[in-house]
Amino acid sequence: MKRILLFLATNIAVLVVLSVVLRVFGLDRMMYSQTGLDYGGLLAFSAVVGFTGAIISLLMSKTMAKWSTGAHVIAEPANQAEAWLVETVRRLATKAGIGMPEVAIYEGEANAFATGAFKNSALVAVSTGLLQSMNKEEVEAVLGHEVAHIANGDMVTMTLIQGVVNTFVVFLSRIVGTIVDRAVFKTDRGTGPGYFVTVMVCQIVFGILASMIVAWFSRHREFRADRGAAAYLGSPTPMVNALRRLGGLEPGKLPQAIQAFGITDRAGIMALFSTHPPIEHRIAALQSQAG
Repeated sequence: MKRILLFLATNIAVLVVLSVVLRVFGLDRMMYSQTGLDYGGLLAFSAVVGFTGAIISLLMSKTMAKWSTGAHVIAEPANQAEAWLVETVRRLATKAGIGMPEVAIYEGEANAFATGAFKNSALVAVSTGLLQSMNKEEVEAVLGHEVAHIANGDMVTMTLIQGVVNTFVVFLSRIVGTIVDRAVFKTDRGTGPGYFVTVMVCQIVFGILASMIVAWFSRHREFRADRGAAAYLGSPTPMVNALRRLGGLEPGKLPQAIQAFGITDRAGIMALFSTHPPIEHRIAALQSQAG
């Protein structure tokens, strides 16, 4: 609940800060006289558009994750392996101070993810490939990593950041579109085709830049989740071993909506858009912690 309140407070703060900056420097009056654009209304519109999609995505994250991966939630363990999996997540959740998440298994190559809007009703899912390729200690480390994501509130924080950058993308795209429409295409009244073309181009360009910002933060929080797993298990060694194992496996692909909440992600030359840092960097950070 605290992070939901933070979510709303940040939304309001973004609006207030932008409004104050525009008013203090007289930009709102100057731009209004030149373009006739209501910046207060545009700011409110941008925030609604920017945050609405992010909030809906967060609230539907568990349902969409189950549907898109075909994950089977373990309501009652059918065998010893499932019973161990549920009990391990329960023990880790207790250490993390969160409610027991739903535990699920899905078919696929080695990967795992956690998602959910609230700490006490989240979802942790692991692939069959991961269970088959790792020993119990390594699987426990991966589960600890995902539980740490939940305990750290990473799902809400990522949504918060996505909403903020979305707001700026919508807001700045329409400002640039209006300026170009007036200055280049000489549209005196209403909006001309130059406005719509410029807005579309700017949203693509600004959206790419925004994705880089979100990906940077996502990479940063992976180190924190690794440290969380090491703390829950009492040693960074199991997490180091799990990462080394993952480094030698082909990572399973996750749907884009939950890709940032997996355990691994390879982006090749598109490193700036990768949601996870290189495995060797994560191993080095854990070894530094152990030292």
